[in-house]
Amino acid sequence: MNIRGNIIGATAIFFFASGFPAADQLLQTWGIITLITLRNLLALIVMIFLLFFLEPSTVLQKLPWIKGFWIGGMGFGFGSLLLLIAQAMTDATTAALAAAAMPLFGVGLEVALDGRRISSRFLLAVVLVLFGGALAAGVFPGESSIGAGFALGLFASGIFAWGSRKTVKSFPALSPLARTTITTSGMFGFMAVPCLAALFFEHAWSTVGLLDISNVGLLFVYAFLGLGLSQFLWIKAVEDIGIAIASFHLNATPFYVMIIVFVLGSEWNWMQALGAAILTVGTLLAQLPEKSSGHESAYQL
Repeated sequence: MNIRGNIIGATAIFFFASGFPAADQLLQTWGIITLITLRNLLALIVMIFLLFFLEPSTVLQKLPWIKGFWIGGMGFGFGSLLLLIAQAMTDATTAALAAAAMPLFGVGLEVALDGRRISSRFLLAVVLVLFGGALAAGVFPGESSIGAGFALGLFASGIFAWGSRKTVKSFPALSPLARTTITTSGMFGFMAVPCLAALFFEHAWSTVGLLDISNVGLLFVYAFLGLGLSQFLWIKAVEDIGIAIASFHLNATPFYVMIIVFVLGSEWNWMQALGAAILTVGTLLAQLPEKSSGHESAYQL
């Protein structure tokens, strides 16, 4: 078991989760499209700044910007937009259920492209992660609707899984910081198009909110922690433990959000805590060594 990779993955998702409470506050005055676009832009600026000062040997103009832009735009930008549309077509619970299915796509990609072998124990682990993720997301039987919106949400999860794996596999010689920088450029570029369209047609999602001291602090959390730092650590985790196991950690997002808002004064949710415990067991179970001889275990890449 790669303990370091799992710690990085869990930390990445915790920072990712920190962006949700911040976004809840910002969305009181900001339109969702303008907020997401601004978040992507701010994260990109920070990534370029860090790359310039921490990795001066990396010449910015020699990076594969076009390929990184395409992968980031399709895998992360397009995926985020589709999930947003899916939630608009259904509800937050259904969108959360679709996002919780991402481990299926992570495992499927590794089986199809990396030769992962699936054991019965690993299948049990996947079931536990999916069930735990659904509980952590607050999804209960009969509370979600299965239809076109849900299918679109599943497609979004699949695209995000593809983009995460593609980022690592396409740029093996680049550092996680360089990978994050060039793909974040695609995230910003892709979202800039619907943002400009929304601004032009004065759609409700294009509202430009306040930039007072409080909102600047929230933007710092939403853009720099919730996207920049979390994406950097996420790409590193995918490199270390693979997209399948990394996606298991992603299902703990609602639990981390619950911890954060609990610290801020909200109530503790034991059902979400139970879901987090179940998916943690599944994540550990998937990485235990197989009793085999002479060949790689089913959980290894």
